[in-house]
This record gives sequence, structure tokens and C-alpha cells, in this order.
Amino acid sequence: FPPRQIPQEGAESGLRQLLIDAFVSAGRVDNITMIMGLHPQYLSSFWKTQYLLLRMDGPLPYHKRHYIAIMAAARHQCSYLVGLHMEEFLQVGGNPAWLEGLHRAPQKLRNLNEINKLLAHRPWLLTKEHIEALLKPGEDSWSLAELVQALVLLTHYHSLASFVFGCGINPEEEQDGGHGCRPPSPHGDNSPASDDSTGGSGGKDAMREVEVLMERMKLLRESQLEEEGVTQEEMETRFEQEKTESLLVAPSDLTDHSLQSNVLCFVEDPEFGYKDFTRRGEQAPPTFRAQ
Repeated sequence: FPPRQIPQEGAESGLRQLLIDAFVSAGRVDNITMIMGLHPQYLSSFWKTQYLLLRMDGPLPYHKRHYIAIMAAARHQCSYLVGLHMEEFLQVGGNPAWLEGLHRAPQKLRNLNEINKLLAHRPWLLTKEHIEALLKPGEDSWSLAELVQALVLLTHYHSLASFVFGCGINPEEEQDGGHGCRPPSPHGDNSPASDDSTGGSGGKDAMREVEVLMERMKLLRESQLEEEGVTQEEMETRFEQEKTESLLVAPSDLTDHSLQSNVLCFVEDPEFGYKDFTRRGEQAPPTFRAQ
């Protein structure tokens, strides 16, 4: 965003008061607040929700709320939100040892891992058994009130990570490390949209991906000739599935190494990700669609 579009000191009084409230409450006006300030009514609703979730009375202690936010943001590898809530976690008295990774957190919090990864990537797989397992009486059991607040925090920060990526929000200048918020990309630091996208490793990677996709399409065409009774519609579906999968799945060996220590330490089963639940082209129960 051009700096001139970001609200400055001369902002209208309503927005100015919102920014003041944010500063008084959190001790800073972060970049999320500044960007949302372009739409003051939306910022007002968002800030009230954020304030209720993190700072008002509730069943969960403040430090655990921030740790759950870290777990949710780490699931999407959003280093901006992870860094932001690591600072908040320490400010409200959280144990610094927990920030070494999820393995150092109490078992009660670690038990949220399964439901966290499902909500982040494949929410349609969530069942009542997942809830019952967390509420089952025992030393590390959750109360219903605690679990409700935890689930709201998880879904809130899964969504907020998308907002951060969508707006390209960068860390504040005073944030230690200056970790970027880019999601892992098969192109590394060279974006295919950059000026030299036709050269360098980014352009070469893109060309290799196109070549691989074309080869897969060729194999599909050959298999169509060998099969009898394959309709044109089914063939188009297969082509579309190949194209979608090639775009969605990034090579695992090209994951940003800086994420390994800063973000992925809060993630168990990092290979678990989105998988198309419709299973196109296969015999499967029809998808329920609510229009």
C-alpha cells in the first residue's frame, strides 16, 4: 500500500480514536490495524472481537490464548502472526520455554494439535469424537467453556493468516528478526511476477513446472486413446484435476528454511495439508452443497 493511503495523524476523529484505543490496549498500532483502518467500520468490528477474545474475562488464561493463536498461525506458516503473539505471550507472563516449540508446551495444549490441523486444512473431517476426546475427564481434559474459546481462537487466527497473506502485511520495524510473512513458494525468493521472471531460478522453476504439467497431460491423452468409453467431459475433468494439483502442491524440499526454526517448531505433522474433498473423477458419495 502506498504510504499516503495509510491513516496518518490527520485521520478523521472516529478512526483516530480507534487507533488510540488500539495503542492504549496493546501498546502499539500494528500493521494489521493500520491496513484495516482503510475501512474504519470493519476495523471497529474486528478490534472489538479481538479485544474480547484476547483481553476480556474468559475461561482461558491470557498466556494460553496467545499460545493458541501461535499454534493456529503456525499451521498456515504465517510468521508475522507467530512473531506478534510470541511477544504478547511473554508480555502477559507466559513461560519462555514454551516458545522453544510445541513439544515444550503442556500436554493439554498439545492435545489441540489434531483439531487445529483439521480446522486449518480439512474442516469437513471434524467429528464429534474429536470434541469428546478433548472433553473426556482426566488430568489434561478441557472444560466445555475452555474448548469453545479455544476453537474460536483457532478459527479466528486461521482466517487472520489469510488476511495477512492477502494484503502482504510485513512486520513492524521494531519487531525483532523482521521475519517476512510470505507463505512457502515453489519459486523461492524469485517470484514469477517479478521483472526478471523469465530469468533466474524463479523463471526456470516455472518453466520446469509447465513442462511437467504438459507431460502429465500427454500421458492422460494417451491413456484416453487406450480406454474405451471415456467421455469428453470426464477427460476435461481429469485435465482440470491435474492442473489444479500441480498449482496447489509445492515441492516439500523447497520450504523456506527460516520457517523451520521460527514457525514449524509449533507444528506437528507439517505434511498434513489441504486435499480436495470432492475427489473428482472417482466413484464417491455426492458432495452436499448448500446454496
